[in-house]
Amino acid sequence: MRRLPPLGSLRAFEAAARLESFKLAAAELGVTPTAVSHQIRRLEADLGLALFVRQTRKVALTPQGQALLVPMRTAFDSMAEAIDDLIEEARPHPRRHVATLSATAAFAARLLVPRVAGFRARHPDWDLRLHASDEPVDVAAGEADVAIRYGRGSYPGLTALPLIADGFAPVCAASLPLRRPEDLARATLIHIEQLPWTREASVPSWEDWRQRAGLASLDIGAGISFNDEASAIQAVIAGHGVALLSLVMIAPELAGGTLVQPFGPVIAGLSYHLVFARAAANQPAVAMLRRWVVEEFAAAPSAARITPTGS
Repeated sequence: MRRLPPLGSLRAFEAAARLESFKLAAAELGVTPTAVSHQIRRLEADLGLALFVRQTRKVALTPQGQALLVPMRTAFDSMAEAIDDLIEEARPHPRRHVATLSATAAFAARLLVPRVAGFRARHPDWDLRLHASDEPVDVAAGEADVAIRYGRGSYPGLTALPLIADGFAPVCAASLPLRRPEDLARATLIHIEQLPWTREASVPSWEDWRQRAGLASLDIGAGISFNDEASAIQAVIAGHGVALLSLVMIAPELAGGTLVQPFGPVIAGLSYHLVFARAAANQPAVAMLRRWVVEEFAAAPSAARITPTGS
């Protein structure tokens, strides 16, 4: 007769030990952190052993916990695989795989949507779900398999892979007669209101650019304002004015001549990173998206390689 503690306690232990967090384990299991803590304390009481060292911001395994994790992880992996195989055999059609990639609305529309056809050709067995939101998703909690974020690359608890560095400069339609910074005095300035993802991302404003360019007399208060980046870009393409835009975001239009960067200075931005939970690095969806995204943007033009049209 097998002598086993309750399965719920073992499951809570395996998740918390694997993720090194009661909070992440709770998110994975669909319960509260308090419930996970209760299950683990019950398991420790049943075994008469301390399995975790509770610290202020994290938990660590005791030697006994380390010894228990390996067979528990193997056991739960084997059970999950057996159930997956059983369900797969019973399906009338092969099961399709779904991978979720999150990015800001503008990044998804301008830089990911044009690449969807290539994704389908390369990964016919996968369905791609693009999650476009200017509010960052909780990748660690499983709201997306991976996400593309703009920042300095410091994302606690996540692995961050650099994709492309950004920069900002005045950009307009090729038809507008802008040749030097002083020409902005007779142009319509297009403004982008602060977006959720720009609050801590050092996205420059027209005031930042005016100071860098040394144009003390430029009135940067007038013009047209938009509350989303994509609409501002469309207004610039339509010839309605000049905007301080991300050069990465409009790289296709710059390359095709639809838009021009008539002059500098270029203000260095931060970088786009691909982020995912460290504990999920080997999951099929994460591994597949990681390869695809990194390869897609390996040859993308970074702002550091974009020079003004008139230079």
